[in-house]
Amino acid sequence: MCYFKFYIVILQYRYIAMGITKTAHFTDQQNELAILAKAIGHPARIAIIEHLIKVGSCICGDIVNELPLAQPTVSQHLKELKNAGLIKGNFEGNAICYCLNEEGFNKISSFFQHLNHYFENQKKQCC
Repeated sequence: MCYFKFYIVILQYRYIAMGITKTAHFTDQQNELAILAKAIGHPARIAIIEHLIKVGSCICGDIVNELPLAQPTVSQHLKELKNAGLIKGNFEGNAICYCLNEEGFNKISSFFQHLNHYFENQKKQCC
């Protein structure tokens, strides 16, 4: 049993150390964009974002009814989106009300605008 716990600690250390060294070689902007991209990399999170766009305002508690997922799963996806800075969540009574965070989406939009500019200028120069 002791050997097993030691092995788990070693694996956790390797994972943490690898994560730190891998991201340390990139700029803060690159790391931040990667976090944002990862946050929108799940269909449930895209569905949550689309629902927030459709509603057009902050929503409190009715997101669970819009997705074919259990409440704890939806809560986890909301947490990931909030941690990435793509949504905001504020307590109103016993519920948390969520809305889109414009700042997070501006960062994603800026990256894609740079890509679009690149493709517009490189059409004739690319293979």
